[in-house]
Amino acid sequence: MRVLGISDHYISGAALIEDGRLVAAVNEERLVRKKMAMGFPRRSIAEVLRIAGVAPSEVDVVAVASKWGHFLDEIVDFSEGVFGVDEGGVKNLFFAVGSRLAFLRSRLPILESLYYRLREPVFAKRRRRIREVLRDEFDLTAHVEYIWHHRAHAAVAYYGSGFGDALVVTLDGSGDGHSSHVYEVRGGQWRLLHTVSSFDGLGNYYGYVTNLCGFKTGKHEGKVTGLAAYGEDRHREVLESFIRYAEGSMTNVGNAFRGGALEKLRKALPADFRREDLAASIQNLSEDIATRFVGYWQEKTGLRDVALAGGVVANVKINQRIHELPGVDRVFVCPAMSDEGLSAGAALMVSADRGHVKAGRRCFDHVYLGPEYSDREVAEALDAADVAYTRSDDPEGEVAHLLSEGYVVARHAGRMEFGPRALGNRSILYRPDDPAVNDWLNERLQRTEFMPFAPSTLAEAGDSCFIGMAGAHDAARFMTITFDCTDEMAQGSPGVVHIDQTARPQLVSEADNPSYYRIISEFRRRTGLPGIVNTSFNIHEEPIVCTPQDAIRAFQLGHLDVLAIGSFIAKGKDADARVRASRKRSGSA
Repeated sequence: MRVLGISDHYISGAALIEDGRLVAAVNEERLVRKKMAMGFPRRSIAEVLRIAGVAPSEVDVVAVASKWGHFLDEIVDFSEGVFGVDEGGVKNLFFAVGSRLAFLRSRLPILESLYYRLREPVFAKRRRRIREVLRDEFDLTAHVEYIWHHRAHAAVAYYGSGFGDALVVTLDGSGDGHSSHVYEVRGGQWRLLHTVSSFDGLGNYYGYVTNLCGFKTGKHEGKVTGLAAYGEDRHREVLESFIRYAEGSMTNVGNAFRGGALEKLRKALPADFRREDLAASIQNLSEDIATRFVGYWQEKTGLRDVALAGGVVANVKINQRIHELPGVDRVFVCPAMSDEGLSAGAALMVSADRGHVKAGRRCFDHVYLGPEYSDREVAEALDAADVAYTRSDDPEGEVAHLLSEGYVVARHAGRMEFGPRALGNRSILYRPDDPAVNDWLNERLQRTEFMPFAPSTLAEAGDSCFIGMAGAHDAARFMTITFDCTDEMAQGSPGVVHIDQTARPQLVSEADNPSYYRIISEFRRRTGLPGIVNTSFNIHEEPIVCTPQDAIRAFQLGHLDVLAIGSFIAKGKDADARVRASRKRSGSA
């Protein structure tokens, strides 16, 4: 049975499930080259069908994530984040009205349900248009089903975890009127225990603070997470007057929403607040609310395995705190945790409902689910760009050698990763023992980042580098959780350890990615270090590279030392001089 999954709003994309297995998944941003692109995912649909070798007539069901939503026929510009996006006059009007009337919600609860009822004609139009586009543009005539937003989040987390009986928790800002669902799964049967309204969403307030810190809501929350370690929790009392944990739930006690919330927060905060302190305050409060919320339901159900999804759990520090709860034995964080995972979740839910996905059995072993390119295609792209290159009989060994010598290597190999993390196939690599790498390499890439680069670490060395990994090794395979670092890690690999002595690792095994594993193994043989720097291969405000052409352009614009692409190695014209100068400064010449 083949199910095509589609998500058509934030970070839209498509996925294909074949007999209960996730075989292809791509998000539209990678193909249209606009970060977090939203709108109907025409290119993603075509691409996953191509990757899987499936004709439209062979698709049995189309699963669309989210029952409520507005149809976005064209890709919408998300470059300015949530508050800068134009989703059309109707939706913008509803948001504006909702923002102004939010203060009435506690006195007139019916307003919230009325808000969604008034939008039903627009939701119905979306359903009609999706069927028309699938039929007219793709010749897809299969039955179409619509899956609740948070049910899709929950499905990809649970069926990716391999857990049997488990607690499944979703946390985000908004989706189909909710910001969280809590499920217990026992014997393969799902039971919805609790929901939290979108109005009460923890993710919304993290986004408002992101905006107040000078960043873009919906895009730059990760900057706030990193920035938090540099500040002090000075504004907790103010923030708690807006969003709080409330006996197994969360509540928006500030009765504020979107633009109205921004205005009220600005007035409540001191005019001279430091953004580092505001970041620390929202981070600490969010960790507290999320852990108390998950902990409540864990204690209530007695389930000790927890699967997580939703935009809030893109926050790796929150995930660490949930993992550290005394009642949690194992935690799994969906590798495509935010809305980029909804297409896969919708398709998995439909497959599970028909008996093709089983509890306790993972629906994917890895997330290398995007396109890959032959050496012929790579060579043609290099020639077209007039890039000088050599062919290597041992590209992994050569990359390890170059890394050990101090070169920055941009790597494009194999299938592209699904989700927001680069896991070695579309990554920029470097030595982890340079404590200044976060500053100079981010400057070269035109990025403003506060989180350190992440380490890709040999799986067998994980316990010697990170503390408290038991029960979270699978989360660490996908770089979705932080751990406190051992002294050995902090001293030997300072370039990947944050100021708070944590790191967000990717544990690399030979089974997951033999080629990438060999690079790190050979690097360890040469240097004694068990891991390398891994940051996403992209330039400022662009998505991770997809095609060879994307990689070549990012390599040239980022002024990187080496491009390792397929079986080919290309060196930047200033690479050798930069490495010599770097060695001279460090005294290792």
